[in-house]
Amino acid sequence: MTAPQKINFLDLIPPSFHSVHRDIGECAHTHYALCGGRGSCKSSFVSLEIVRGIMADKNANGIAVRKIGRNIRETVYEQLLWAIDMLGATDLWDSRVSIPELVYRPTGQRIIFRGADDPRKFKSVKCSSGIMKYIWFEEADEFSGICELDMINQSLMRGEGDFFVFYTYNPPRSAAAWINTEFSRPRADRLTHRSDYRSVPREWLGDAFLAEAEYLKSSDSRRYRNEYLGEITGTGAEIFTNVTLRPLDDGQIAGFDRIYRGIDWGYGADPFVYIAAALENRTLYIFDEYWKCGAGFDEIAAALEHVNGLITADSAEPRSNDELRARGFNIRGTKKGQGSIEYGIRMLCGLERIVIDPVRCPNAAREFTGYKFVSDGNGGFRGGYPDRDNHTIDAVRYALEEHFSRRTVKFVDRRKLGI
Repeated sequence: MTAPQKINFLDLIPPSFHSVHRDIGECAHTHYALCGGRGSCKSSFVSLEIVRGIMADKNANGIAVRKIGRNIRETVYEQLLWAIDMLGATDLWDSRVSIPELVYRPTGQRIIFRGADDPRKFKSVKCSSGIMKYIWFEEADEFSGICELDMINQSLMRGEGDFFVFYTYNPPRSAAAWINTEFSRPRADRLTHRSDYRSVPREWLGDAFLAEAEYLKSSDSRRYRNEYLGEITGTGAEIFTNVTLRPLDDGQIAGFDRIYRGIDWGYGADPFVYIAAALENRTLYIFDEYWKCGAGFDEIAAALEHVNGLITADSAEPRSNDELRARGFNIRGTKKGQGSIEYGIRMLCGLERIVIDPVRCPNAAREFTGYKFVSDGNGGFRGGYPDRDNHTIDAVRYALEEHFSRRTVKFVDRRKLGI
């Protein structure tokens, strides 16, 4: 058995990942969401970090997880074997294909592999010694949602010490995909990193890879931007193509000159929704939301106690508006009218941007990014705007009703422009 070769680790990873490597070395975060397009080397980077980290810490073990177990041997298993070889440590590891499993011979530390067909099975995963320090979810977008990943993590992150959880994935085209919305939210113990093949040395990728990328770039720019650059380009069905999800700080919100407020009354299974937004330089900022099914008038009044300006509310049920007026709120009913839904949505689509704080307004973020034309079954879309999953959208339309009636906003159909 020979000692591993002396290799400069930074020479094995693209420069775009150097900052992530330093962050891991400082134990600055627990969760690392690494997204990017083809050839970005995110999986190569994670495999190298796991192997290197286990050999440096005798208390560390690792696990690589795929949604479907049959995809393990040709992907993460081979990727980790590659990392062992690149680190010059092949003689120090035993590879067991039938299980599959990788064992660090000097200490017996292991890297195991599991499919997540049933997340509850991870409760039985145990380390004979040490902790499962490194957890890797490859193609994390294949999982059903963050709750599934959380359940697995809760089973694996046991014992004392630092844990590192890696999520590698190519972002789905739709901004409404759960993984795109989840990892756009700030979380103190999570680092989100984006990369693409352009930061990788050309000789690592080869001429054939680069030729394929250039061909797709010239023939189908939308696919190129998603598949090779890892951009969230949309599917073509999205109605609001001008939405950006990002946090808004208290100082920025306090500086807004005018606040627009709207209410969509919910009955039965539908929620009551309150929304506050500001419109500046053709950019709409949505920063306050209250969403509750079955909310009573006193409960609503308590939740909106901080509101002291005009609110434009759905006029379909005037008595509900009267109830809030009786509790001291300045309520104006909507005018609505024939074509008001289509007009309001077109005006929102015509804004330069709609910026939504996904932490303060998670339901607005979900509905605006997920609002899509309905397929006609023949590759096209039905006419009109769907009347479902649009409660916050209605509240915003009501809030801006008076503004839109006084102004003309140029409508740009971004679908026709291919952007």
